Amino acid sequence: MNEHSRQMLRVVYALLLIGLLTGGLTALVGAVIAHLNAPEAREPERSHYRFQYRTFWIGLLYYLIAGVTTLALIGWLLLVIIMVWWVVRCVRGLRDVARDRAPANLTTWGF
Repeated sequence: MNEHSRQMLRVVYALLLIGLLTGGLTALVGAVIAHLNAPEAREPERSHYRFQYRTFWIGLLYYLIAGVTTLALIGWLLLVIIMVWWVVRCVRGLRDVARDRAPANLTTWGF
């Protein structure tokens, strides 16, 4: 993995993390970047891009479910759990970028 590839992956992970503070806008930008870069990327970069856009789309689904269930109050707890899930996935991805390896458990819906 060259330095330019590493830097782009770091930027997308940072956009995903900042998305927690911006209401998801930067996370959407990060997901678009990941979708656009994935087809031409080589391994392990392609796996990271896939992990990043899966984090976005799965997280969006989780947030929608939590939003609906906030009426029953359980959604507030789910929102906290989802934020922890999001941060853990991004931090693990950043760690794997630093180690020049693909993310573990690429297709998981969990951590």
